[in-house]
Amino acid sequence: MVLFLAFLLLIGAIAAVSAALAKNEASTGVARALEALERHGAADPNMVAEADPPFADRILEPMQERALALGRRITGADKAERIRRRLDLAGNPHGWTVDRVVSLKVAAAVVLPLVGVAYASLIGASFRTILLIGAAGLVIGFFAPDIYLYNTASKRAEEIKKTLADAVDLLTISVEAGLGFDAAVQQVARNTTGPLAEEFTRVLKEMQLGKGRSEALRSMAERTTVEELHAFTSAMVQADAFGIAIGQVLRVQSAEMRLKRRQYAEEKAQQVPVKIMIPVVLFILPCLFIVVMGPAALNAIDAFNGR
Repeated sequence: MVLFLAFLLLIGAIAAVSAALAKNEASTGVARALEALERHGAADPNMVAEADPPFADRILEPMQERALALGRRITGADKAERIRRRLDLAGNPHGWTVDRVVSLKVAAAVVLPLVGVAYASLIGASFRTILLIGAAGLVIGFFAPDIYLYNTASKRAEEIKKTLADAVDLLTISVEAGLGFDAAVQQVARNTTGPLAEEFTRVLKEMQLGKGRSEALRSMAERTTVEELHAFTSAMVQADAFGIAIGQVLRVQSAEMRLKRRQYAEEKAQQVPVKIMIPVVLFILPCLFIVVMGPAALNAIDAFNGR
C-alpha cells in the first residue's frame, strides 16, 4: 500500500512538473507574442483570421454540408438535373447553385416547422393543431426554393416576351445598316437591358470561347420557355445553315414579333374583366350593398317593431 501511494505521488509530481514547464513555455510564447504586438503595433490580419475564423466558417458551413448530404440522399441524382434546369430558366441567380438549393430545401424543411411549432406552443394551440402546423411547415419549407425558382423563371419569361420584338427590330436595323450578325447582337446586348440582353451577352461570350453560332443560339433557346424566342433562334439557325440572307430573315421575324406582341397585348387586355370580377364580387359589391341597403333594412326593422 505504501509503495502504491508512493507511485501515485511520483506520477503526480511528474504531471505537476510537466504542467509547470508547459505553462512556463506557454507564458514565454504569450510574452513573445505580446512583445511582437507591442513592436509592430497591430496583429497580422492573416494571423487574426486564422486564429478567429468567421461565424459562417465555424457554424454555417458545417451545417450546410450536413444539409447537403441529407438532401442528396432524399432528392436523388435525377433531381439535381431538374434543379439545374430550373436555375437556367430562372437566369441563374447570383449565388444560387444546385448544392445550395438542395441544402436550402433541407434547412427550410427543418427550421420552418420548428418555428411554427414553437409559435403554436406559445399561443396554447392543441396537439392536433401543432401537428398540422409542423407538417405544413415541413412541406412549405421543402418546396419553397422550387416555388421561388418557378416564380423567378415565370417573371423572366414575361420580360423576355415583352422585349423580344424591340430587340429583333434593333437587330434588323443594325444588319441593314451594314453590320454583321455578331456585331448586331453586340449592339443589342450593349444598348438594351433585361434578361434578353443578358442572354445575348452570354451568346457572344460563348462564341468568343469557341462555340459555334448555331449551337450558342440553340443553348439560348433551351434556357427559356418563350416560344417566340425558340422560333427566332430556329429561323436564325436555318438561315445560317442554308446561307439565306440574314437581313431578309430578320425583317420577316421582326414583322412576326410585332404581330405576336400585339396579339399578346390584346390577350392580356381581354383577361382584365375576368380578373377584376373576383375582387368586385367579393369586396366591392358587399360594401355597396351595405351602404345602399343598410338604411332601408334598418327602417324596415323599425317599422316591423312598431317604433
